[in-house]
Amino acid sequence: MASAQSSGGGTELGQFLRARRTQTRPDQVGLTVGPGLRREELATLAGMSIDYYVRMERGKETRPSPAVLDALARALRLDDAEHQHLRELAARAALPHSRLRSSGGTPIAPEPPPPPSRTVRPHLKLVLEALRPSPAYIISRSMDLLAWNPGGLALYAGLADWPATQRNLARYFFLHPTARTLFPDWDELVRGCVARLRSLAGTAPDAPDLTHLVGELLLKSPDFAKLWERYDVVGRKRIQKTFHHPQVGILTLSGQSMNLEGTPGQRLGVYTAEPGTPDHDAMLLLDAIAPEPARHRDMTSEQQPHSQRRP
Repeated sequence: MASAQSSGGGTELGQFLRARRTQTRPDQVGLTVGPGLRREELATLAGMSIDYYVRMERGKETRPSPAVLDALARALRLDDAEHQHLRELAARAALPHSRLRSSGGTPIAPEPPPPPSRTVRPHLKLVLEALRPSPAYIISRSMDLLAWNPGGLALYAGLADWPATQRNLARYFFLHPTARTLFPDWDELVRGCVARLRSLAGTAPDAPDLTHLVGELLLKSPDFAKLWERYDVVGRKRIQKTFHHPQVGILTLSGQSMNLEGTPGQRLGVYTAEPGTPDHDAMLLLDAIAPEPARHRDMTSEQQPHSQRRP
């Protein structure tokens, strides 16, 4: 099973290269059909020695040049987002992996940076209310639900049954029994979800908000573990999403997600429907029957998700 963390930037770089190599069919690059590229084949296609490439894949070579990265990207047929992720992994691999104690010179791992703030500013809660009847919510980079309007929570049927500290969209997609029936395109949805988390965790593998969530899902969901092993960092994201909602029926909504200024790591998600359509009527009904949100506290460092609490 894949690990939620890596021992260093070079290891993460190697994992990404190995995943992309084994998922590239030889016939895609003009070679004999097989289950995946061999190391020798990829090294030849990229114009480098097999020994050098093997060191990269094993996390031993941590300072590849931009020309080497570009050659690998061409050989693996990476798209722009995957190419950029490769560059970011290489930049992280080139950083020092440890710092020294002031006494004795014993190497120890550096402290991971703190996760982004989870405090939702008051005016953003007013924005959520003003967006009604459109379902809207604010999530963290690890997909924890931080704030919402009535429809924003009720849209994910059954999510309100979980304690506020457990409400995480990735956790919901993989672990809530309603999720697979709510989304007719569940398979595609979760591929995009894991790709986003994989991209984030690849360049911040020791961030506690990501490692706790990933570790939990690796243990509890075989589907998540299989997708995590693939190391996809790009997922197709549809503008429109269909919900088979148990309370208001089938509705197809247009979704939009955007980063919030001044609060790194937080995103606003909102769904809309054309007025006068059955989808809009269903959205109005959802807003009308959804319970008004209680005065919930922001999940700050004092109120972390259950998966991040120390025993």
